[in-house]
Amino acid sequence: MPGRGLRCAAVIAPVSVPRPRPALLTLAYLAFISLGLPDAVLGVAWPSLRSTFGLSQAGMGAILSAAAIAYFMSGLLAGRLMRLLKLGLLLAVSTGLVALGLAGYVTLSVFALFLLAACFIGFGSGAIDSALNNYAAQNFGPKHMNWLHAAYSVGAAVGPVLMTALLTRGFGWRTGYAVIGAVLGMLALTFLVMRRQWDAPVRTEGEAPAEVPTASAAEALRRPRVWLQIATFFFYTGVEVTAGQWSYTVLTEGRGLHTAEAGTWVSLYWGSLLVGRILSGFIVEHLGSVRMLRASTGLAVVGALLFAIPSVPPFVGLVLLGFALAPIFPGLMSETPRRVGTDVSAHAVGFQVSAATAGVAALPSLAGVIAEKWGLAYVAPHILACAVMLAVLHGVLSASADRPATR
Repeated sequence: MPGRGLRCAAVIAPVSVPRPRPALLTLAYLAFISLGLPDAVLGVAWPSLRSTFGLSQAGMGAILSAAAIAYFMSGLLAGRLMRLLKLGLLLAVSTGLVALGLAGYVTLSVFALFLLAACFIGFGSGAIDSALNNYAAQNFGPKHMNWLHAAYSVGAAVGPVLMTALLTRGFGWRTGYAVIGAVLGMLALTFLVMRRQWDAPVRTEGEAPAEVPTASAAEALRRPRVWLQIATFFFYTGVEVTAGQWSYTVLTEGRGLHTAEAGTWVSLYWGSLLVGRILSGFIVEHLGSVRMLRASTGLAVVGALLFAIPSVPPFVGLVLLGFALAPIFPGLMSETPRRVGTDVSAHAVGFQVSAATAGVAALPSLAGVIAEKWGLAYVAPHILACAVMLAVLHGVLSASADRPATR
């Protein structure tokens, strides 16, 4: 799913390995780049896609919701699927499902079947996310975990560029999805060939496994901070994905920008997320997670405000918003054990990922309803309102968590 925050939620305390297997590490990077390609493309393809199927602006919400529901279910089943298929085969099958879903995008002419294809993409992507994140956390170490999610942003930045280039050259939106589907199909074959290599993880000598939670999920839900974290993740992914998926339509159909120019600004938005994630890995060591999160949520409000002002060049608000959002998801996730308690942190992480998936489905869908009812001019203020909610919620959460949660 879009929203890259969803990609770093596998394990709270990763196990570090000094020398990961080069072949698997390279394949993991390629996998994250490839998985980022389709996630950010829908916003650029949407005007053409909407015309093809004769949809209203709210139709994007149906696509996002179908994929998000399937992604959510896949995450719930990922553990069982890994035991049943083992990691290597699960990666091959799941990537094949994504490629099959993209093939459906290319060939299907009935929108109900198009939504079914979106479910294939969501289910496959959710399983790949869970499996790769879990493996990387145990075998690649924290450094590579950070760069793997940056690699996803590379794909998310390249996807809109690819689709924009094809549209400006007279190719249809289906051609863009065909190219991306071919890439995912080749990746599925590569996973299939290398499937046995994934099933022999190497651990650092003397490294202890991550702590097993000692409290129940019900106990986790009785803690107010867990609910604050859930709400914060909901609005974070909602802001990130709404801005990424709707900015192109707002700029072209709402503000009259040309296709190439609007596509460039959308690509810069996703690119700023990539650069921000790379830089934040160095800055957080000096600034600290809490102060970085406070600064980032505040800057996100400023970026959303600038994008909501039509007289301000759109790239100013979008780029600032992307930079501001970049460190929020990993920062929130890394602070989870301290804020809610290590005895319930594993449960809290699961709830947060579910909330993030719900945010991906609900808030961009609400933007479509707003666009349909009141016009595209109200989409940017909607993004701003969500950014304000994100900042307020994190402010309350941060104030309540000045002292670590006790067990």
